[in-house]
Amino acid sequence: MTNAWNSLKLFSDRTRVRILNILRNDRFSVREIQDILEMGQSRISTHLAQMLKQKIVAAQREGKSTFYTISEMLPAGTSGLLDATLRTVADDPDILRDAAARARVLEKRTAATQAYFDAVAKRGGKDYCPGRTEGAIVHMLAAMIPHIVIADLGSGRGIVSQLLAPSAKHIFCVDSSAETLKEGREFMRRHGIANVDFILGDIQDVPLGDASVDVALLSQALHHASAPAKVIAEAFRILKPGGKIVILDLKKHGIESAREAYHDTWLGFSETEIEKWLCDAGFKNARTLIVDREEQKPHFETLFASAEKSIRE
Repeated sequence: MTNAWNSLKLFSDRTRVRILNILRNDRFSVREIQDILEMGQSRISTHLAQMLKQKIVAAQREGKSTFYTISEMLPAGTSGLLDATLRTVADDPDILRDAAARARVLEKRTAATQAYFDAVAKRGGKDYCPGRTEGAIVHMLAAMIPHIVIADLGSGRGIVSQLLAPSAKHIFCVDSSAETLKEGREFMRRHGIANVDFILGDIQDVPLGDASVDVALLSQALHHASAPAKVIAEAFRILKPGGKIVILDLKKHGIESAREAYHDTWLGFSETEIEKWLCDAGFKNARTLIVDREEQKPHFETLFASAEKSIRE
């Protein structure tokens, strides 16, 4: 255990005090401390080992580097003694030089990071980034959904609704396949999700009341409908004033085999078509854009559209 006598002995050494002053409010590797103090690695490592033993500093291994910082578990007496020591030497010439060198090392870190991302930007941002997966991003965005009522039209087994359910107030999944809805109910049951209802019905005649939901969602469902304009009109009907429709679907393509392979009724849609149907249904502030293009042939593109029902409805 660290005690006052051990701390006094540790804090009586000039080099150790300089190291502790460097580590205050940040963490540094041995190599960075070398650059700041302009001392050899063995000398610095010896002092760090002594302070690690007394739990004055803590070490964290990351890859091939070890970073050191002042321990967060210092006893109150030791912490007070350290603060007093560092205040006493604050105007020492070596301490002031260390502060300037420390700032330069931090600037080098920032510059190296900035240079990396500048290079990524020049390559179109296509570099691999550990942890930045589509699935992780989707979960992050789903957590931002407000406490609202959602209609997932053409939901299938509710893949999208599974992500939205933890944040949403309630979700109605509407689909024409009884077997698919059965699978969705079972999944929600297994995962303890109780705020999702699965309703058998046609999205061209949605079995929900007028002005009953805050958001109408159509995710890759519109191109399976025989009358897409009617689906959008139904979405308008069930939305509350101020509600929003969100559509993800395929951009118009010419892959005829999709009709048989995926039972597609429509070979996607143009942005103009979607915007016209939204406008005809009564929606305001319609916007459409292409948000993705598959890397593999036939390079299907994803069209995103959204619009609002006037608050005065």
